[in-house]
Amino acid sequence: MIIAIDGPGSAGKSTVARMLAGDLGFLYIDTGAMYRAVALAVIRRGIGTDDEGAVAAALDQIAVSIDHDPATGEQIVYLGVEDVSALIRSPEMSIGASDVSRIPAVRLRLVDLQRKIAEGRDVILDGRDIGTFVFPNAEKKFFLTASAETRAERRWLELRAKGEDVSYDECLRDLNYRDHNDSARAFAPLAMAEDALCVKTDGMTAREAADLIRSHILDGGGGHLHNDCVVAADDAGGEHLHNDCGVAADDGDSGYYRNNSGVAADDGGAGRNPL
Repeated sequence: MIIAIDGPGSAGKSTVARMLAGDLGFLYIDTGAMYRAVALAVIRRGIGTDDEGAVAAALDQIAVSIDHDPATGEQIVYLGVEDVSALIRSPEMSIGASDVSRIPAVRLRLVDLQRKIAEGRDVILDGRDIGTFVFPNAEKKFFLTASAETRAERRWLELRAKGEDVSYDECLRDLNYRDHNDSARAFAPLAMAEDALCVKTDGMTAREAADLIRSHILDGGGGHLHNDCVVAADDAGGEHLHNDCGVAADDGDSGYYRNNSGVAADDGGAGRNPL
């Protein structure tokens, strides 16, 4: 079974996907980490992450692969033989990943890798275009989102916990940049699949979101389903989340999201899988 989880940055995709993979015994693939690794590789070569021609020309010299820790199940990302899993989590790599992901040659190379890894396995993948482009026939599709303010605060707290000297406003600005980049790109943009269920994670813990999705995967229930949007009840018993994700077209670009829809701002088995 293929489970696709899409959405903008800091909506909780990776955390929820990891939890679900552990709950269900599935392999988890963080596709955004692959784009971050490509960004790191081109930056080390002195190439601008938005230089399409130079990045495409360098791809044959960039060896990205992933593995999973047998004890924890955590994904490990390699450039050649170097474990870069920690290095790719900086704000610079977030922006770089958004830049290189706009380049068709990069997306095609990494999508091919993602499909090879998932072949014949029960897999959960999170990203921006899993349900629309990478695996359009995935058995289950979800779109996680939250308000720009909620997502920026999550990112700010995450970076502060890691000792990064960054402000909330910087996080919000970077999310806005990534969201526009990801949703306005011409090739395989960030978009919610027509057959996906939307989960708005404002006010929810990752565990609550994972449990809601798991219930739907296992028995088609869990939470309240309205207009193909998964919502949760607030403490007063009312609906805590809105019924649609607010996907709107903008200037002819499919999949651009309004700020009030939650996107204002934004990325086994045995052996490693080479790019």
